[in-house]
Amino acid sequence: MKTDMQDAISMLEADHKKVKTLFENFEVLSDRSKVSKKKLADQICLELSIHAEIEEQIFYPAVRGPVKDEDLMDEAVVEHASAKELIAQISEMDPGDDLYDAKIKVLSEQIEHHVEEEEGDMFPKVRKGDVDLVALGKQMATLKETLGAAVLNNEAGAAETS
Repeated sequence: MKTDMQDAISMLEADHKKVKTLFENFEVLSDRSKVSKKKLADQICLELSIHAEIEEQIFYPAVRGPVKDEDLMDEAVVEHASAKELIAQISEMDPGDDLYDAKIKVLSEQIEHHVEEEEGDMFPKVRKGDVDLVALGKQMATLKETLGAAVLNNEAGAAETS
């Protein structure tokens, strides 16, 4: 399913808003809704994993030069590594496990900080640079579609074997 073509930054900002809403929805769930918590946490982890892949494979390499701020770009990569570690831990846990909610909260705070740096510092620098954001957005949308399809295929395969 193709969506309207967005530039790269608009696409990333839409992802940021979506994940923020998912984190907010998680926070209001009670401890009794373990199934809902797991489902929402899994969706958060999936969205963040796909988003990070798109940034790491396409966006960051394309904008590193125009941004002209190696520290900012390096910090973004390290923040991704930290988030991926938490995502891996959360994915292996159940909502009743010790520290489950705490790990989701810390992940939320890390992502909020990361988004603030991207939207407040990196994206304005990218917009000032000589980057074709529409072409970059097309590449990113294609990868996002591919990664999403791979996840659906994995889930379908897992359902068949269980």
